[in-house]
Amino acid sequence: MADFIIMPKLGFDMREGEFAGWQKEIGDMINKGDIVAEIESDKATLELESQVTGVLLATLVEAGDIVAVGANVAIVGEAGEDVSGLVSGGEESAPADEAPAAEAAAPAAPASAPAATVEAANTAANSEFPDGVKATPVARRMAKDNDVNLLNVPFSGDRIRKADVEAYLAAGKPAPAAVAAPAPAKIEITPTAVQAGPDDEVIPASRLRQAIARRMTESKTTVPHFQVTMEIDMEPAMALRKEVNGMLSDEGVKVSVNDLLVKAAGVALRDFPMLNSSFAGDSIIVHKRINVGSAVATDNGLLTVVQKDTDKSTLSQVAKDNKAMIGRARDGKIHPDDVSGGTFTISNLGIYGIDAFTAIVNPPEAAILAIGGLHEIPVVVDGEITIGKRMKVTISADHRVSDGAEAAQYLVRFKQLLENPMRLLV
Repeated sequence: MADFIIMPKLGFDMREGEFAGWQKEIGDMINKGDIVAEIESDKATLELESQVTGVLLATLVEAGDIVAVGANVAIVGEAGEDVSGLVSGGEESAPADEAPAAEAAAPAAPASAPAATVEAANTAANSEFPDGVKATPVARRMAKDNDVNLLNVPFSGDRIRKADVEAYLAAGKPAPAAVAAPAPAKIEITPTAVQAGPDDEVIPASRLRQAIARRMTESKTTVPHFQVTMEIDMEPAMALRKEVNGMLSDEGVKVSVNDLLVKAAGVALRDFPMLNSSFAGDSIIVHKRINVGSAVATDNGLLTVVQKDTDKSTLSQVAKDNKAMIGRARDGKIHPDDVSGGTFTISNLGIYGIDAFTAIVNPPEAAILAIGGLHEIPVVVDGEITIGKRMKVTISADHRVSDGAEAAQYLVRFKQLLENPMRLLV
């Protein structure tokens, strides 16, 4: 029996992506988990894995198409199976797992309202879809090409489809407009007007750079930050790293300084769950898993790859995971799982020799740890001046879920782990 490959949600705030191209051809055998296509999201080029097994019978989108999360993109089934009916309406199918959420999010309409108006009101109130409108990609493209406001299109069923837009255009007049519920507040970026001169170069902002601008503006304007800084003696941690790498040399595993920091950050979070949480308006969501992300510089901008279950993972596993994900990020070939599920982030500029800096919280996380450079400096030990290896770290936290004392206690624990690093191995 034929089934659909659907557009997955490749990030907590993703609503749509640009289809980059197919990696498989019609007639190819596909197994669940195979890479079948590439998608351009706000973050990077992502690989689309098939959710089903079978022969690729039809593709429903092409390179350059903007595809909404949950939309059907291909049909997979048995060789020779007739899917003509699905091809004609396949892209119009609604993903079942989205319908309940959409209904729950929609406000009730007056009992006397016409059916089409009720549906339009529900669509307008659903912020989970592009522009708050619940419509298929084909309907969305047709509306854009014909300058149609989808909020005015009458429809039946769970979303606006191609046939609904065609009927609206054939009628030649707008349907009664529904009273839409107020949309959630959005942070709009209003750049300062700048006139490019003859000697200036105008570079279009990448999707990733636009996403960074939007997310960081939202963070700085809506999240009340506070920062706490501490200096750490890294001599014991560096000695342990050298010993561990010697032991792992035959396995081809090399633990970096950042891997040590990621592991220490994850273990320290066990005792401070509020720093591993998210503010949700009238509640606080405390995450049970500790997934520490590392900010990675790519050609298009900063990207955060996420090492899962950091507190429970061995140091060698942290190193393996981070090496693989950072490599994919810099090659522009990250997997969806690489950039999802983060609960805490480390931003490390130590490689550039930076003494110390403060980082911006990455919503919906509650905190981020900024790592400065590791320097050899004169220090006083037992009344004697000697040379020590010191590093400054600064935690930025959301004051809505945590306070200065807790952040300070977290850094104390983080410091203890790195100055007694054998604790990271047990």
